[in-house]
Amino acid sequence: MDPIMFVLIGGGSLAVILLVVGVVSSVTSERSLVEQRLGRYMEDEARAAKKEMERSTAVSDWVNERLEKSRMGGGMARELARADIKLRTAEYLVVVILFGLLMSAFIWYIGGQNIIVAVIGFLVGILLPRMYVKRQQGKRLQRFSEQLADMLNLMVNGLRAGYSTMQAMEAVAREMPSPISDEFRRVVQEMQLGIAMEPALENLLRRIPSDDLDLVVAAMNVQREVGGNLAEVLDTISYTIRERVRIKGEVRVLTSQVVYSGRFLALMPVLISVALWFLNRPYMMEFFNPETRVVGLIALGIGVFMIVLGYFVMTKIASIDV
Repeated sequence: MDPIMFVLIGGGSLAVILLVVGVVSSVTSERSLVEQRLGRYMEDEARAAKKEMERSTAVSDWVNERLEKSRMGGGMARELARADIKLRTAEYLVVVILFGLLMSAFIWYIGGQNIIVAVIGFLVGILLPRMYVKRQQGKRLQRFSEQLADMLNLMVNGLRAGYSTMQAMEAVAREMPSPISDEFRRVVQEMQLGIAMEPALENLLRRIPSDDLDLVVAAMNVQREVGGNLAEVLDTISYTIRERVRIKGEVRVLTSQVVYSGRFLALMPVLISVALWFLNRPYMMEFFNPETRVVGLIALGIGVFMIVLGYFVMTKIASIDV
């Protein structure tokens, strides 16, 4: 067997084993994402019982803890929390490496067993999980923004009926659909465990980077400091958010053609290059021949730069702040 193929298969097998171990560890530990982050506030007996269950996963926990303390691992944990993906940082890193190795082996096998193709396949493979996470973040943030006005109306009605702010948030956690109910349930749980309202709302804003939510959190914090009619303030904010969501929807419809045109034009050269690689490989290898390598690499670099520049220009044209 070719040594490169042996390394790719061995690495892929190791990644699969690590992924299975990570998933099994997460399932057997029976710890939700909220419990992981708030475990230090639990009672001593519950914490001791969970430690007994986690002894078999000490290595996995140690690796995950070291990753989350690093800058890169902290960023991964934040991205996963925003996308509401129930994976720990170490498990997500294993998934990324697994996708990279599998894509590298597949492209290397069908691409003539060329090391350059294998490297390109690995780079594409490690980008796929991140693209999925970003897509989930966007979809979740959009759903949250669409539910925010209804959530404010529910809070306003509760406050006018005599509820406290925490009781109004508990009603949101019970009555509203996901994802807004899940996020406010976390806020309520943090407050019940002794965290003040302001840090709990800051944690919510860190998980949901929304300008509309930032406005709501600022209004609630100001009301707690200086007093005032919170129901009236939230009612006004609710109307403003509804209008912004409506206008954003209209803008999204009007600019969708530009967005999809930019994506298609950016992908078209890549798809053509891949097709030519398989249909007429000697022609594509002219970019890498020793006699024409310098000119070929310069041409490829200019082409990539122009594709990226064109994509960002079209994206900027379609990006309209409301």
